[in-house]
Amino acid sequence: MVLVIIRTAIIFITLLIIMRLMGKRQIGEMQPFELVITLLIAELACIPMSDASIPLLYGIIAIITIYVLHEIMTLVDLKIKPLKSLISGKPSLVINKNGIDDYQLKRNNLDVSDLIESLRTAGFFALDSVDYALYESNGQFSALPKEDYENLQTSLPFVIIDNGTYNRKNLELTGLDEEFFNAILQKEGVKKVKKVLVLTADGTGKIYLQVKGEKYRTTHVTYPNGKTW
Repeated sequence: MVLVIIRTAIIFITLLIIMRLMGKRQIGEMQPFELVITLLIAELACIPMSDASIPLLYGIIAIITIYVLHEIMTLVDLKIKPLKSLISGKPSLVINKNGIDDYQLKRNNLDVSDLIESLRTAGFFALDSVDYALYESNGQFSALPKEDYENLQTSLPFVIIDNGTYNRKNLELTGLDEEFFNAILQKEGVKKVKKVLVLTADGTGKIYLQVKGEKYRTTHVTYPNGKTW
């Protein structure tokens, strides 16, 4: 028992030193290769702690080797720019002046719902309240709001159509039906729901519509019986 405690303490101190040497970013915003290295270090540290038959030195050497590899990768990342995007990735601009970039979303294995969730987390509830939005190479979300963005999100928008499919739950929450929104699509010249990337509706009657491959547009409608939310 005492041997296990001593071995664990040695590994803990070694890990603490290595993590401090790796820098503050290793603890906070990690690049993909840094995440892989962190996971490897955690796995390597567990082996000598749990199995007393394995020489403690083996675990320490493995951890130090991983640290050396981390320093090499960091140096390559800083000094060789063409390899930087290959190693660490690069930001993906998912919203621009034309609206949502569906291609960039798919490249990052994301959909419109993921994007809207990121926007809400950043304090933006309407898709047209930002000029640009991107996912950084470390996965963080950043957005540049419009100058008057607060006036563009006075009511909570619901996603009515997401990638060509009606959201039944949100239809129930709004108290509206598909026929109402089909009429809006026809008025906007959209013949098939499948062509719609996203359609949102807020309580003031503002409709955000983006057809796949086209620039987004907004319009205002009056809900039946003066409905608002």
